Amino acid sequence: MSQCRRASVWRRPGGSAKVSDEHQPVNLELFDDCVPEPVQQELAPGAVLLRGFVAEQDGAVLGAVDAVLASIALRQMQTPGGRPMSVAMASCGELGWVTDRHGYRYERSDPDSGLAWPPMPEILSRLAMRAAAAAGYPGFLPDACLINRYAPGARMGLHQDRDERDMSQPIVSVSLGVPAVFLFGGLRRAERPQRIHLRHGDVVVWGGPSRLRYHGVAPVKAAQHPRLGQQRINLTFRKAG
Repeated sequence: MSQCRRASVWRRPGGSAKVSDEHQPVNLELFDDCVPEPVQQELAPGAVLLRGFVAEQDGAVLGAVDAVLASIALRQMQTPGGRPMSVAMASCGELGWVTDRHGYRYERSDPDSGLAWPPMPEILSRLAMRAAAAAGYPGFLPDACLINRYAPGARMGLHQDRDERDMSQPIVSVSLGVPAVFLFGGLRRAERPQRIHLRHGDVVVWGGPSRLRYHGVAPVKAAQHPRLGQQRINLTFRKAG
C-alpha cells in the first residue's frame, strides 16, 4: 500500500551554491506525489536496499546538506594517478575522505583549508543509524559522511571501501536527486555487477560478508529533479576511525 500526498516544490530564483531549492514555493497542483512506503530488498548476504527510506524527511536532510556546504566547498579531487574525479566531493564529521597523489585516506582536517571538517548534522547521523539498524546493523555510529555531487555524465568506477579501520561496520549510502544506476559487484573485480536503479530517497546498506564487494555508479544520465535540478547527491556514511 502507498501513501499519497499533494506535492509542493520549492524553488529559489537565480543561481545558488545550495544543492536544494527551498525558498519560493511553486505548488504543483496538477498531480499527487505518491510516496511509497519503504520496501526492503536483499541484494546479497549482508547487503540491503531500502526503497524510499528518506522520502518523508528529504527536505530536512537536504537542508542539513546545504548547511554543511555553506562552510566547505565541493571539489573534484585527483586520484593518485593525477586524474581529476568526475564527482565533486566534500566531507563532514570527525574524519573526511581524501584522495591525491599521496593516495586514498582519511584526514581529520580539510587539506585545502587546514581546518577541521564541518560537524556532521544530527539529522544525518541519525538517518545513517536508523538505516543501518533497519538493514540489520544496530549500533552503527558513523564518524565520516562523504558528500558526492554527480552532474550529468559523472560516474564512479568499481572499487572497494577498504580505507576504514573497522571492517565489521557497514557502509550506508543515501541517494538523492536524479536517478542513478548503482553497480554492485562481487569480491573480485572481474565479477559482473548487479545494475540497481536508485531513485530519490533510496538507501543501500552493505556490510558483513558483503563489506568488501566492489561497487560503483554508472554515468548519470541527464534528468531533472524538482528540488535538485540535474544533480544527484550521494551521502556515504562510514565508521572510519
